[in-house]
Amino acid sequence: MSAFSLLSKNIQKRVWDMGWEAFTPVQNQTIPAVIQTDKDVIISSGTASGKTEAAFLPILTKIEDTADSQLKALYISPLKALINNQFERIEKLCTYTNIPVYRWHGDVNQSQKKKFIKKPAGILQITPESLESLFINRTGQVKSIFHSLDFIVIDEIHSFLGTERGTHLRSLLSRLEPYCTARPRIVGLSATISNFDFVKRWVNPQSPENVLIIESDGNQKDILYSLMHFSVEEQGKKSLELFEDIYELTEEEQSIIFCNTRGEVEETTVLLNRLAKKNGQEQKYYAHHSSIDKTEREYVEEQMASASVPKSVVCTSTLELGIDIGKLDLVMQIDSTFTVSSLKQRLGRSGRKQDSPHVLQLYTTSANSLLQSTAVMELLLEKWIEPANHYLLPYDILFHQLLSICQETNGITESEIIEQIQRNGAFVHIPIDGIMQLIDFMLEKEMLEKIVGKHEYIVGLEGERILRSKDFYTVFMTPQEYSVHAGMKKIGQLSKNGFFHEGDNIILAGKLWAIKVIDNKKDKIYVEQASNGKPPRFESSGGKVHECIGEKMVELLCSEKNFSYMNETAMDELHDMRKRYQWYDVTPNQRIAWKQKEGIIFEPFTGTVIANTLVWMMRAVLETDSVHIRDRIYRIEINKVCEFKKVIEAMRNKDWKAEDLLPYVKETEFFQSKYSSCLPESLQIDMHIAHEMNIEETKQYLNKFQFRLVE
Repeated sequence: MSAFSLLSKNIQKRVWDMGWEAFTPVQNQTIPAVIQTDKDVIISSGTASGKTEAAFLPILTKIEDTADSQLKALYISPLKALINNQFERIEKLCTYTNIPVYRWHGDVNQSQKKKFIKKPAGILQITPESLESLFINRTGQVKSIFHSLDFIVIDEIHSFLGTERGTHLRSLLSRLEPYCTARPRIVGLSATISNFDFVKRWVNPQSPENVLIIESDGNQKDILYSLMHFSVEEQGKKSLELFEDIYELTEEEQSIIFCNTRGEVEETTVLLNRLAKKNGQEQKYYAHHSSIDKTEREYVEEQMASASVPKSVVCTSTLELGIDIGKLDLVMQIDSTFTVSSLKQRLGRSGRKQDSPHVLQLYTTSANSLLQSTAVMELLLEKWIEPANHYLLPYDILFHQLLSICQETNGITESEIIEQIQRNGAFVHIPIDGIMQLIDFMLEKEMLEKIVGKHEYIVGLEGERILRSKDFYTVFMTPQEYSVHAGMKKIGQLSKNGFFHEGDNIILAGKLWAIKVIDNKKDKIYVEQASNGKPPRFESSGGKVHECIGEKMVELLCSEKNFSYMNETAMDELHDMRKRYQWYDVTPNQRIAWKQKEGIIFEPFTGTVIANTLVWMMRAVLETDSVHIRDRIYRIEINKVCEFKKVIEAMRNKDWKAEDLLPYVKETEFFQSKYSSCLPESLQIDMHIAHEMNIEETKQYLNKFQFRLVE
């Protein structure tokens, strides 16, 4: 039986109306899986392969008879903008049914929310944070809302895995189940996913064997790619030739230009628009990042989606996911992403036109970035991707959820809360003594209160203060910010750590502004247009690098392979980096330390966690704090004369325990999350050990490679 014949008559009619000649491979596989089984489904397929329709065509078929009067499907998205984009797309699929589609997030007006609450039905699109708000603010209505829920669709599921936000979502899903007549089936969508065993356990902790994986390469599009290197000029400024090359390539192409920081987005947008103006063109480059006001971002998205002439958007990861900004011809990346997953996601933004390839232009501005970019690109071509993994020992999320659960229940006994936490899929790896230690600490600090006589926990006075803060629903860190205004119009936000002064000129939203007034009482900055400016500094956490990227980098240095996709300048730079390795006949199973006048530069070429652990081990062996990470590819600088081989041997031979390393962790190096400071010190340390140290893998690293000191 064909996938099409499994769909209801109304959905078949909609498919005919859309003019489809055939389903994509992932749709042909997913439709029977959803309709003919009762299993959870993970859809892993390339961008523009029709994953949304693959999920919703069979779901709509399954729910259309009852969805006009009951909420049957929950669509969870990491972004409000993605919900807004997908709203019309899903609504169109429902054209010949009576299935209503609702949105629920911070930007949806109260009248729409009241309409849904009065008669929950159809499909509800929501973020994890808004789902949390329902548990806290609509406690009495949660059961009536969700009792008939059949499906939970999680879009861009990879963006949740291994993060504090994903742990929060997993907890909410576990808390949702008891309100439903039967456990809803989960359907996850992603273009960049691996480690399916972990994903199965995340989706269905009780029965991972009940999760189907549908993996498809999509439409097998070709990839056209190139890497061009432009060295940074004096004072750290990027070469004007770089921006001229970008301008030339994007002049006739609808493009997206990714930068790694918001400051780089601002600088790039202004310089490209100056080149456009010089050539007699109006604004054709738009800035897009999280510090630009939502209204301005939506304007940029609309400009891109409706452009009649080629335009380009310069952005951070805000447009990495599937927000609709029209069909793009070209993706550009300035300097390396931290992960292969991110580059793959960004690459997928192009090639959405039928029979068109993915087109990627990489730029690098330093030797380190060139090496890392090439390693990431080569791993992408090898179809390797970072494996998803746990957000380890999530005591910070447990703290948050204890407050939420006590508010939701308005009183819960110790045995009830322990039972609820232990069956919650987010906290299965937290030991019972850790749970009790946290509860006792929260009682001591008046975050929780125990009602005498009833022996029930409720939210305490200090907990009320946290619970009532405007940003309680988010579990990820957000900086303290000024809102920036030009007259009555809000432009965006600037971090309070940016050290701004009245009279400073800045770039924000791709335009030049002069700061006129800083109102610290109202946390506002007022600006007016200026003729020049510099990009503000933004806080950036970067990201963790997997050890496979480090290993690929040393492999590249030991190789003589030329890359046809590089320009001559890039190949010359790579050859220069290779010279020392080739001179000393370095092999990929060796790691080199270079003798300096008063110390050593060690090139471990590994991942973030192992590099950090190596630093703390070296400090412990040398009994000094004069060892630190030097750069973003994790070279280690030892500012002390020492016998390197003896240091390595001591590190290999010692039976390390975390307690040996903790005295050598600097305050700025400790693990930090939004709610980690709310934990007892011992649990903060446990989280640091779990997230930032890995003694076992570091010992394996030390035994795997040969280490040489070159003088």
